[in-house]
Amino acid sequence: MRMFVLPLLLLATSVAPSLASELAPSLPSAPSSPLVIGETFTVQSTVLGETRRINVYRPRPWGLDPAAPLPVLYMPDGGIDEDFLHVAGLLQVLSGNGSIRPFLLVGIENTERRRDMTGPSNDPEDRKIAPRIGGSAAYRAFLRDELMPEVRKRYATTNERALIGESLAGLFVVETLLQDPGLFTSYIALDPSLWWNRGQLLADAPKQLVIARHMQPRVFLASSGQLQLAATTLQFSTLLQQASPSLLVRYQPMPEETHATIYHPAALQALRAMFPAPAPASP
Repeated sequence: MRMFVLPLLLLATSVAPSLASELAPSLPSAPSSPLVIGETFTVQSTVLGETRRINVYRPRPWGLDPAAPLPVLYMPDGGIDEDFLHVAGLLQVLSGNGSIRPFLLVGIENTERRRDMTGPSNDPEDRKIAPRIGGSAAYRAFLRDELMPEVRKRYATTNERALIGESLAGLFVVETLLQDPGLFTSYIALDPSLWWNRGQLLADAPKQLVIARHMQPRVFLASSGQLQLAATTLQFSTLLQQASPSLLVRYQPMPEETHATIYHPAALQALRAMFPAPAPASP
């Protein structure tokens, strides 16, 4: 009898905890809510013939007046699933620790990136990269005539405007500098794809810089360890340095980075070099 009762007791004790957990009422989970870091809106573009989503982030460093007008940093590749979040993080951290002046970040989400970021090309290889290319002039008109007025209407901004882009978006930054240099006061091009159209933009640069130097925009360039991009970016930086007055704030070679990894570390360097916070007043 004793040998029979013991197994029953062991079975009861092993079943009891699981049975208790099934019978006990489960506590409701705390409700979740969206994690909001900025704002988003859409612009119905007549120039592009489509609706474009715009993401906006305003850093909140300690002591900043919430109503204070801010300069604006515009970025292609500005979707939530693109480069918007890590650039927003850089702006928050660097303005929060006093390294840079705060900027309003305006990210433009892509629809047809290779269409919007490229100018026309006579190279058959370039035409293979997307169904449509060569839309940079229309995209620039969208920024100038539709997006910028909408941003000024929605937010308190200063007249200082910067443009940042990497790869094909870096190509667009350089093209905008050369073709409409007064559109922005600062240009940041990271690993720009200056090989586009067999390097025609680079070949035309000396003539176009004659106009750009009168506008005196400020330029930051960076290149990865990819040899072709490093060579063409260095060549362009030399042209900028030779302009009088020089337009180049800094050329930052980053050979330890790849084309896929350069954006974040180069953007950190660019923001520090281009937009340093004013030195504290002497006591």
